[in-house]
Order: sequence, then structure tokens, then C-alpha cells
Amino acid sequence: MISLHRSCFLNNTGISGSSSPLSYKLKKLPPASVKVTALGPNRDRNSSVLIENNNTLKEIREDGTSSVADVDSNSTVAGGDSDVYYDDAATEDQIVTPWAISVASGYSLLRDPHHNKGLAFTEKERDAHYLRGLLPPTIISQELQVKKMMRSIRQYQVPLQKYMAMMDLQEANERLFYKLLIDNVEELLPVVYTPTVGEACQKYGSIFRRPQGLFISLKEKYVSHMRTGTLDYNWRGLYSCFLPFLFTLICTLSRGKIHEVLRNWPQKNIQVIVVTDGERILGLGDLGCQGMGIPVGKLSLYTALGGVRPSACLPVTIDVGTNNEQLLNDEFYIGLRQRRATGQEYAELMHEFMTAVKQNYGEKVLIQFEDFANHNAFDLLAKYGTTHLVFNDDIQGTASVVLAGLVAALKVVGGTLADHRFLFLGAGEAGTGIAGLIALEISKQTNMPLEEARKKISLVDSKGLIVKSRIDSLQHFKKPWAHDHEPIQKLVDAVNGIRPTVLIGTSGVGRTFTKEIIEAMAALNDKPIIFSLSNPTSQSECTAEEAYTWSQGRAIFASGSPFDPVEYKGRVFVPGQANNAYIFPGFGLGLIMSGAIRVHDDMLLAASEALAAQVTQENFDKGLIYPPFKNIRKISAHIAANVAAKAYELGLATRQPQPKDLVKYAENCMYSPAYRSYK
Repeated sequence: MISLHRSCFLNNTGISGSSSPLSYKLKKLPPASVKVTALGPNRDRNSSVLIENNNTLKEIREDGTSSVADVDSNSTVAGGDSDVYYDDAATEDQIVTPWAISVASGYSLLRDPHHNKGLAFTEKERDAHYLRGLLPPTIISQELQVKKMMRSIRQYQVPLQKYMAMMDLQEANERLFYKLLIDNVEELLPVVYTPTVGEACQKYGSIFRRPQGLFISLKEKYVSHMRTGTLDYNWRGLYSCFLPFLFTLICTLSRGKIHEVLRNWPQKNIQVIVVTDGERILGLGDLGCQGMGIPVGKLSLYTALGGVRPSACLPVTIDVGTNNEQLLNDEFYIGLRQRRATGQEYAELMHEFMTAVKQNYGEKVLIQFEDFANHNAFDLLAKYGTTHLVFNDDIQGTASVVLAGLVAALKVVGGTLADHRFLFLGAGEAGTGIAGLIALEISKQTNMPLEEARKKISLVDSKGLIVKSRIDSLQHFKKPWAHDHEPIQKLVDAVNGIRPTVLIGTSGVGRTFTKEIIEAMAALNDKPIIFSLSNPTSQSECTAEEAYTWSQGRAIFASGSPFDPVEYKGRVFVPGQANNAYIFPGFGLGLIMSGAIRVHDDMLLAASEALAAQVTQENFDKGLIYPPFKNIRKISAHIAANVAAKAYELGLATRQPQPKDLVKYAENCMYSPAYRSYK
């Protein structure tokens, strides 16, 4: 392995361990322009060196020949940030060098998922990058590779096997993975995300092969000692009498190891982080460290659906232990084998993480909280919402996508949001988040005080209807929904008593919308709106077939996980899916492309409006209140444009000037998985 030292560039003395021709070539370049990373074994003669010098990438091989990829390092896309990876849609035809600033062999190139093209390498590329003999002689297109992979994946009967095949592909050929997912999104979305990702998390320890993100545990919380050399250099001899005090003070203020752990991640230009502590994975409960499947899956969708570069995404799991006894006793469990840390210890770890993220990646990195338990989710969002660019998909993303579905449904049932009454089963993150955004939209539409708007919304939790008489025992996030009403224990009684037009399930408990409840909703409303949102499919409050059958085909239905079309009395109903994947990829892209520094509730409303506007009359005729996922990139571009426009309007955008056509700008900024031509 070629080793590099900072002194060799400062002193212009070459590379330690390299052959003399290579060292000679490097010494002739300006030291400040040279950046080299050793990736290939030193013994491998078929390797090449690419050196960044001003605005060109210069390749110098061991045989003394060289080639130059003329790439303007200051190029931008539609006025946006410079994309050093040349991954956006506006640069698809640009010829690039696969080994930008690195030393590598052809053998290593085939094992680098970011640049590997498999049998799609051309004859010229095979000669230029020492691939002769390492591949069969045939050359095939990326389209044929997609066709081949889809045929292979479809042969698997078990969804988890399909999931594992997709993860293997992602680790072998990143662009082919995203091309496959984008071109077959409706078929593969349930494979790479809910419901299959839930089973993958449950069995993560058994199927774990290669880490795909950062695991930060309590072991990284504190620095156990100071480097005495640093201490000696700064203070010894000058303030010797104060050394004991200074040492104690510095240790107290130490930022711990998390800052260093983040620096271990190879990519430095991070724009989106999805982080979980694994305590409430979907509707499956505490899965501890094995919750990593959620950040990995979410970020795959950020790229495939929202066009955020894979290199700009970072999945993180915070491991503070687990209270799941089955996992603690599982020999294949990959996390800390201890009960969950809580209270101050937990808060200190999270604060150190949030501080380190900002120090490493700056003010504009988006941190998405995912699948935290209620008691932590609301506290983290409230604590860091004013200091960081944070977003909780369970609270805010779910609320935005459900609101979009309701706005679209109004075109079928008529009236405004203020004309309807809403009843929720479930008063956790999702339930209260959705209720809050509905109330905010009603307030904005009618100029009604927010407190009055909330009175149109009732919530039922595990102890019954949330009412004023329970106020002292309620968690803080439930208190705004405690209305003057007699206590009610059963959901069916709440339906008959409150007479809602909209029934929404976020309980995480399957089959709680019984036949009696659906029939009661149908008796009260000509077209009852029923959203069964809990994930995965096994936890859904009712199935699509049950909703349509028990309502005599009159229900307007949507679910969190996908259901197949239902035939009832000769008519085919296509159930809508209130999937957060409609919202968060485009929402994140909008924040990134505007350079937003904070998330505002009005941005969530803007995202909902953009999504609802994408539902066509053809969709309504099929019973859909959400557009089909096959158009998701177009949908994400419109959502991103609306969110970015709101960021500029609120003065929260830092990227100036504002592009004239935000939709076109969003489309141009999207990552393209098409193979690049290599010199």
C-alpha cells in the first residue's frame, strides 16, 4: 500500500513507498494542488494515479503515460452548488475519470460500487483502466443489466431474499442499484422499504454482512484521557502552576469521541443524515442497533426518489442499548448488550452527536430523526428545531403526506377541511403530528384561532378518548387535544358519539378497525374517509378489502403499507398509499437546493399542497387520492420547488439568487444513475 505523509507535499519530497517515476512526476506538480488517496496494493503494477491540478484531473500511470480529463471544477448546475461528483441530471453526457484523485488497479475498480459498471465497461475503458482479462469479453448496456437483474429478483419468492439481493447489488454497483429502483419503483419500493425493511431489521443481526452507515454507541460518549503532548506544547513551562486546574477543565469541556467517529466516514460533503436509536422501529418496537435498516432504506429513497447524491447521504444508528430481551439473548445481535440508557446519559450523548454533526458538516446539513420513541422524539424536535436543520419524518413527514391525501379527498367528498370532523386512533408521534398540521391548515384557511381549529379533531389512545378530565395524567404532547367531553373507552362508541367524517389509524395495532367500526362510519357518511396508516402491513388497522367491503364500496381508503387492488361488486378499487416516501425525498431536496437553515411548519404545508396538486382526474376515477409512484421524481421536483419557494419567502434560504424556475432547477439538480463515460 502506498503511504502518504503531509510532509511530502509541504517539503516537495514525493511519496513514500512509490516507484521513482511516480515520485518524480508528483514532485513536478505544485504541492498545494496535489491530493492522492491510496486504494490499490503497492505490488500491483497495473495501477494509475490521478492528480488534481487546478481545473484538470491529470492521470499519470506507472508506465509514464498520462491523460487529462478536462473538467471545470467550478462548474455548476443551473446556478447551484458545484457538484464535484458530476452526478446530477445536467451532467449525464460529460466524460469523467472514474478514479478522481486516487491510486487504484483495475481489480479494485471492479470492487468499487461507486464506479463499477460490470460488463458495461467499453473496449476503450477496459484498456485505459487495466480491465483486460478481468471481465468476460462481451459488452452489454445498462438497460440490459437492469432487465437481467429484474428477472433474477423476480425469481425469489420470499421478500427478504429480494431485499438481500438489492442490498448486495447496492454494495457492488451503486448506479445499477439506483437505475433498477428508479425504473421499477412501484415494484421495488416495498422491497427496499416498508413492509420488507421491517423484517430485515428484525433479522438484521443474522443477515448482516457489511456495514452501510455509522454506528455510534455509548462507548464513543467520552474521551477518557487527554494527549499529554498537546498539553505540554500549549501550557507546560508557561502555566505550570495551573496545569491541574486546566487539565480538569479541558477534560470537562471535551467534546468526546463522536466528532472523531464522524470523521471516519469517507465522504465529507454530507447534506442529509438519517438517524435512529432503534427504540420504535415501525410498529415492531425496540430493535436496538438493528434499526440501522431504517436509515439505510430512507436514504436509498432520498437518492432514488428525490435525487440527492448517494455520496451526500449518511445513515446513523445511535446505540444506547435495548430493552428487547430476545435481542439481548440473541448470539447474533450486533449491538450493545445492555438495557437502554435514559435520562441525562441519553441526553448528553444526543447533544454531543448533534454538536459534532454541526461542527463536521455545517449549518445546512439536514438531520432527519427516525423511529425514536415518543418521549424522545418530541423532545429532540423541540430542543434542536431552533438550532439545527432538523426534521422528524414520523411526526412531520407523516403529517404532510396525510394532509395531502385529505386535501385531495376533498375534491371527491366536497367541502373544506373546516367542514369535517376527525377522529384518530393513536395519539403518539404520527397521530398528534397529523392532527397538529390539519389544525394549522384549518386555521390558515379560515383565520380561525388554532385552539378552535383543534376542537374539530379528537384522539383516542390506549385509555380511551382524550378529554379534559384526564389532563393531569396526559403526556405534554397530548394535552392540546384534551377537549370537554365525557370519557369514552371504546373506539366504536367514540365514532357514534363524535360522528367523524374522517377516521385515521396510527395506533400500530393491527385489525383495530373492526367491521362494526367501519359499518358505523359508513352509516354516518356517504363517503367515509378511512386512513389505516400503521406499518408494516401486519400492523395496519384494517386491510383495503375490509374497508371497501364493510363500507359497501363507499370508503375513500388509504394505508401506510401497500395493498393490492380490490374488486367489489364488479368494480376495481385501487387503494391509495399514504407513504412518507411521497414527501421526505422532495422535501429534503427543497431544503438542500435552497440552502435552508431551519424547517418551518409552512414548508410542510407547501409540500402537502404540491403533492395534492399532482393527483389527476384519472387518478380520482380509479379511487386514488395519491398519484402513482411511477411519476415520483416529477412529484418530488414539484414538492422541492414548493418547499424551496417557501424557504425563500420566509427568509430561511441562503442560496442566492433564487432560481427563476425552481421546478426545472430541482430536476437538473437530481442525481442521475446513468453510467458515465470514463477516459
